[in-house]
Amino acid sequence: MLSIIYGILSAGAWGAADFIGGLASKRTSPYRVLFLAEIAGLVPFTALALLTHERLPPTTDMLLGAGSSLLGLTGLLFLYRALADGHMTIAAPVSALFAALVPVIFGFLTLGAPSLTIMLGFGFAFLAVWFISQTDMLNWRSPLHGLRSLADLRLPLLSGLFFGLYFIIVEQATRNAFFWPLVAARFAGIVMFGLYALVTRQPAMPPRDLWGLCLINGVLDIGGNAFFVLSAQTGRIDVAAVLGALYPASTVLLAWMFLKERLTWLQAFGVLLAFTAIVLFTL
Repeated sequence: MLSIIYGILSAGAWGAADFIGGLASKRTSPYRVLFLAEIAGLVPFTALALLTHERLPPTTDMLLGAGSSLLGLTGLLFLYRALADGHMTIAAPVSALFAALVPVIFGFLTLGAPSLTIMLGFGFAFLAVWFISQTDMLNWRSPLHGLRSLADLRLPLLSGLFFGLYFIIVEQATRNAFFWPLVAARFAGIVMFGLYALVTRQPAMPPRDLWGLCLINGVLDIGGNAFFVLSAQTGRIDVAAVLGALYPASTVLLAWMFLKERLTWLQAFGVLLAFTAIVLFTL
């Protein structure tokens, strides 16, 4: 049950981070939002590592932590490119589904097959992600509406692959220490975005009036990472990843509550499927 709770919290934190990050990205470049968000995640976890006197893990764990960050950021770049190409209703669910599928396969190979109820939970969760990501009735009649060819799935699939590998690597990196590998992950992100700003000769920091949103985004995002790690370490990594992949539900609900965006019946049905999946995971 503890693993399930952590998994739900990771989805909630990641979805809220996307909601906040989306608000900030409407007014500046996404990479500037992410740059300050990486700093916002680095500072508190460095402080916690020092306050708890956590020992530095082996260098390989720190490198895995940094590598996981680069995998996640690469996945984001592929996802943003796919979204920019105009396939939002395809890119978002395909990316999230594949991101969950990769750890599920990994879990089958390393931990063995889960129980029947958990497998049913996987099915309901995958359906939930798809439905929650839909925005209109037309997508229900033709889920691949707007897809010109199967080649259009390449970027979403690549995005999901990198996200799925991130789930696996970050869990491996945090087996000997909790805070320091996540600190290494954030540091790698800062370096990556800093170099991008240097090469493109653009300012790395967002406008000052967006700092608050960016800082909240960063804290929520690294909080989601921490809850995912806790979920994977107290249960199965495949269950943790599938629960984490339900993050669009949090984003959609927040947009409905605070931006008064319309919640379609497909999305509401998806949220119901998500709750069903969670119940199955607890049985």
